[in-house]
Amino acid sequence: MPDRSTARAGQAPPVNGPKDLRNVVLIGPSGVGKTTLAESLALASGATGRAGRVTDGTTVSDHEDIEHQQQRSVQLALLPLEWKGVKINLIDPPGHPDFTADLRAALHAADAAVFVVSATDPVTAPTRALWRECAAEGIPRAIAVAKLDLAHTGFDDILTACHDAFDLGPDTLRPLFLPVLHDGHPDGSVDLLTGDTYGDTDPLPDTAPAHDSLVEAISGQDDTLMERYLSGDPLDTDSLEAGLRREVLSCTLHPAVPTSENGLGAAELLDLIAHTFPDPTERTRPAPACDPDAPLAAQVVRVTGDAYVGRISLLRLYAGTLRPDTRIHLTGTAHTADQNGDERVTALTSPFGKLQRPVPHAVAGDLVCAAKLTTARAGDTVHDPGHPVELDGWTLPEPLLPIAVEAHSKADDDKLSQALARLTAEDPALRLEQNPDTHQLVLWCTGEAHAEVVLDRLRTRHGVHVDTVEPKVALRETFGTAAAGHGRLVKQSGGHGQYAICDLEVEPLPAGSGFEFQEHVVGGAVPKHFIPSVEKGVRAQLAKGVATGHPLVDVRVTLTDGKAHSVDSSDASFQNAAALALRDAAEHAVIRLLEPVAAVSVLLPDDYLGAVLGDLSARRGRVLGSETGGTGLTLLRAEVPELELVRYPVDLRSLTHGTAEFSRAYLRHEPMPAALAERYTD
Repeated sequence: MPDRSTARAGQAPPVNGPKDLRNVVLIGPSGVGKTTLAESLALASGATGRAGRVTDGTTVSDHEDIEHQQQRSVQLALLPLEWKGVKINLIDPPGHPDFTADLRAALHAADAAVFVVSATDPVTAPTRALWRECAAEGIPRAIAVAKLDLAHTGFDDILTACHDAFDLGPDTLRPLFLPVLHDGHPDGSVDLLTGDTYGDTDPLPDTAPAHDSLVEAISGQDDTLMERYLSGDPLDTDSLEAGLRREVLSCTLHPAVPTSENGLGAAELLDLIAHTFPDPTERTRPAPACDPDAPLAAQVVRVTGDAYVGRISLLRLYAGTLRPDTRIHLTGTAHTADQNGDERVTALTSPFGKLQRPVPHAVAGDLVCAAKLTTARAGDTVHDPGHPVELDGWTLPEPLLPIAVEAHSKADDDKLSQALARLTAEDPALRLEQNPDTHQLVLWCTGEAHAEVVLDRLRTRHGVHVDTVEPKVALRETFGTAAAGHGRLVKQSGGHGQYAICDLEVEPLPAGSGFEFQEHVVGGAVPKHFIPSVEKGVRAQLAKGVATGHPLVDVRVTLTDGKAHSVDSSDASFQNAAALALRDAAEHAVIRLLEPVAAVSVLLPDDYLGAVLGDLSARRGRVLGSETGGTGLTLLRAEVPELELVRYPVDLRSLTHGTAEFSRAYLRHEPMPAALAERYTD
């Protein structure tokens, strides 16, 4: 059995250079056992004791209280481990689809992935969606089959189900380790390539067929190895391991490892990561050359807030060496020419759970935390001030669930804006909007779980309590028929009075035309210097509406007649008279309520097409067409009233088990059905 690592718990693993680093992300949906696997890896590496604790009592699963309430991870975690002289930065992002921003950040920062599937249900729709995320990133990956001790299906059958669900080619997915069962439960495993054994392997099963299948898969892409294999020349272990590594790095082979909740597979997986996964110098995706002596080039992966330390930025170094007390420059969307991105790095730390362990420096390829970078945001490039560079970021999910909030008290209101500014800086998936039409403060989130986390952090981190209210939609009014209105303002109470009379004609215009103002006054009934006052009064009333309190649009207003007084007429008088005339015209016309309509695109698995089409129809949606969105995927295009989209992210996720994506964009306002409009009439 291979030797265990001799790393001491509670210490940050040492790094000699990029070749001794592995940056690995654990990928899998909620509930598959990712956290349990991470704890098993930490235990096997010596980073934690049997209770999963490091020297200060922190556990691998120590996170925010909201994670215990939701029973799932809600933020990206980093676990630096040491295994046989190799430092493994294990990045564990949340598996819930609401936290896709953390997943994509982790995929971007990692050089390889361990894709975790549950042996009890390996081919769920969320699992397939996450595999597509990994495939799109082109990241080398192995598959860890978790909960094998709870499965009622054999290891080979599970891999066959994964092969079919992920639409993999021949010889693309092969077991690297074969589980050894005792009374139906896995207690050990055999390395099919080297013959090494782990755990209890007595008696040793027949591994020859699985070994030959693996060797064929490795040799198939290498002419020299294939020639030796076909000629019957025995292939040495070193040649096979080199071939396996080459296939993994090129994403033409995904080795599979059986794991269980009793720790089986942890040492095997660590060996696979250390021996087979790429080091930062072999990164298969675009990045600066991984040279510790080059000018600094790094990227902010995540920003979190700490009650005592302040902001903590997790950095992935691509080039150079970072030390405390170093001046850096930040480049990104939040930094412009008039916003200086120069900062100074104070302390560097390596995180483990809630524990931050000081490190003297970080070299190219490593991940490290820097405190108090006040302007840092996820995706920003960090570089030497004298050597500018800008690294490509990752695509963020569009937050589409609106949560309208109001401060619970005056004290909360005083702190709300600053707290929200900090939250949006830390969470790139959160968008803040002060809606000019509804006058609501709206937090745009990626889903209900994300919204719960945001509200919890407002309360626990920043001491701000808010109340959620129903989000409003920006409705509009328009005239359905032409009408005339008369506005008369005559007030005299000693001294200068108020005198203005306006006659207006109002007619509807085509949708989207806006507002037009004309004057056809004859004989100077309204002096020319008061005509702009009439238009100003009309515009002010348009903004207030005439029937339901919503702005009035798409009308032409014509001033036809009026009267003025040589002393008592004024700008204010004609503004008020014009508003009265417009309201009078509304009483003699049909007023229609307009609702906003959005152009909606939905990308979904074909399995859920019927359910989504039925749901769109129930939302008064008009489906414009569909097209192929990829293997097993359909892209729907539709027009849907925005009133029906307030809860759509939540309902769509429920209908498709979190596998669909959608986007929305304002299209136009159009008349609301009369029966529905009655609910919004004052």
